[in-house]
Formats: sequence, structure tokens, C-alpha cells
Amino acid sequence: MNEKIIDVQNLADRAREFRETGKKLVFTNGCFDLLHVGHVRYLADARAWGDVLAVGVNGDESVRTLKGANRPINSEHDRAEVLAALASVDLVTVFPDVRVTRLLATVRPDVYVKGGDYTPETLNPEERAILDEIGAEIRIIPFQPGYSTSRIIGQLRPARP
Repeated sequence: MNEKIIDVQNLADRAREFRETGKKLVFTNGCFDLLHVGHVRYLADARAWGDVLAVGVNGDESVRTLKGANRPINSEHDRAEVLAALASVDLVTVFPDVRVTRLLATVRPDVYVKGGDYTPETLNPEERAILDEIGAEIRIIPFQPGYSTSRIIGQLRPARP
């Protein structure tokens, strides 16, 4: 197992250590089902907002809830390992919930990053409330046009006559 992949409690402990030593923890999350260049660019941009980048990966059941019965393509363990292999990613944790609210409350990142398909106003209200409560900065990274896991999956499916 990759040493960058840790459980939620370990991530919370590490986050506390980072705060105590003046390091800024950046956090983002998602399904990351089929990693593509849009994800790679997004994660590199996210990493630039602080000293450490932690990524929360939706567990398999939550991906099915969010994306449908045929997803995820790759297991949560495989998705975590691929993310952990990226130089821009310092830590990875898998979380079981559909929403990242509990994880945010536990880890308490300094900066929360989402892609340009979100705005601060369109974030889940419970997630936004936790971010406001812990004083996390919210950064929206511009969307990478032309890159989409759903589009890639659609291209892989055979055309119907």
C-alpha cells in the first residue's frame, strides 16, 4: 500500500500537525474514476494554494449513488493509488459518504478547492456551512474544457445502430 494513502483519522491528525507547524493544508475531493489530464492539471493547480495537498476520494458506494449503477469503473483502492502516484498529491483518503461534509469537519483544511463547474454559491449548503465554520478559504479552479470522465466513458461505449 502507498504510504500517501491514509485513513480519515490519520489525515485529521496530520492536518493538526500541519497547522501547528504553520503549513497550509489544501483539500479537494471527488470520484476521480478515470484519471485524465483535466484532473492532473486541476490537482497541480490545487497544490499551488498551499504546502500540502490532500485528496478525498469518494468510496465505491457513494460513486454509485452519485454517478449511477455502472460506476465506478475503477475501485476506490485503485483510484486512491493512482492519485497517490501523482507528484502534486501529498495525501489521499477514501471516504464513504456522498457528501464530504463530515470529512471537512474532521480534517479542517485551510483551503478547500473545487473545479470550475462549481461556484462558491453552488457548493452543497452543508459543505459551505462547515467551510465557513472552520474558516477555510474556498478556491475555484477554472474548468478544463474538453475533459470529462463521463465523456470518455461515452466514447468507449459502442454506437447503437
